[in-house]
Amino acid sequence: MEINELSVEEKIGQMIMIGMDTCYITDRIKNMIINYKIGGIILYRKNFSTYDEMIKLIKDLKGLNSKNKIPLFIAVDQEGGRVNRMPKQIKNLPSARKIARQGEELVRQSAHITAKILRKSGYNLNFSPVLDIELDSDAKLIGDRSFGQDKDFVSKCGIATMKALQNENIVSVIKHFPGHGATKQDSHYFLPIINKRIEKLENIDMYPFIEAIKQGADAILVGHLLIPPITGIYPASLSRKFIIKYLRKKNRYNGLIVTDDLKMRAIRFIYGADLAVKKAFEAGNDIILFRFNEKEEKRVINQIIKATKNKKIKETRIDRSVRRIIKMKEKYKVLDDAEIEKIDIEEINKEIEEIRKKCNM
Repeated sequence: MEINELSVEEKIGQMIMIGMDTCYITDRIKNMIINYKIGGIILYRKNFSTYDEMIKLIKDLKGLNSKNKIPLFIAVDQEGGRVNRMPKQIKNLPSARKIARQGEELVRQSAHITAKILRKSGYNLNFSPVLDIELDSDAKLIGDRSFGQDKDFVSKCGIATMKALQNENIVSVIKHFPGHGATKQDSHYFLPIINKRIEKLENIDMYPFIEAIKQGADAILVGHLLIPPITGIYPASLSRKFIIKYLRKKNRYNGLIVTDDLKMRAIRFIYGADLAVKKAFEAGNDIILFRFNEKEEKRVINQIIKATKNKKIKETRIDRSVRRIIKMKEKYKVLDDAEIEKIDIEEINKEIEEIRKKCNM
């Protein structure tokens, strides 16, 4: 697909990923896919009750998008532990911390199981692994979602997980750059403030991300973290200075950059949906993730389309992101008509039970 074959509306659409509130495809979702040509959908456990329902939903979403020029990202954030999006028929893998305590090899085995489940079920993008270091045991948002407290060990486990996903043709989105591990506030509700010098962030918090970039990270999620000396009045996810200077240029990173969900209460209350989406585009993010209501959704997308057509947002800036998205979808053979094999749930559960036993669960 060549970029000049796409309209402004189609380009903007590719940069949007939204969530669903129901276990069926509503008129809102149909409209977003058919008319707004959005680039991706993220699914949660609330969107299905059984494995067969999940498979049917994924097939239907891909079928709905099949007449569009670019195939659809079907995304999930499947970590295991307390962040588990799979239907109850599939046993849950232990948390990153519990698995990591048994060593890097078990981390690799566990990640391979997750990757296999996702690929066979029709997913093509996973918001995992968590590369935040557990710097504060009171920081509940990350907690046992982190591989641990040692930056080198977190890096090794994170990269092993990332590569396991990549090897199964799943885009791995490492998160939450520049590192949520020391923050006590949950950015779903409050805007965490980090008062650290950039040098300290780079040497500790960012270290696993920097190592993952060196090892071929394809996508990075930027967190809603306020770092006043660096990001100014906006969090990292909405700060052009931070994204371009510290992620793109300093680390020579040219993969996808994805915002954390802009529906999070801290962002909505402080900036509002309209300003948050506008700043997210201006900051240089490639994929803007949000779960707004239908009215807000249409309004913010139309405003970005209008701003681009009126030259308030440079179309060349949009083109850079869309090229990255197309390149990633081609690299990972993202296709709407890709065969969904389905997993053998009984066999998968045996594999998961082996991991659980090794973690004394």
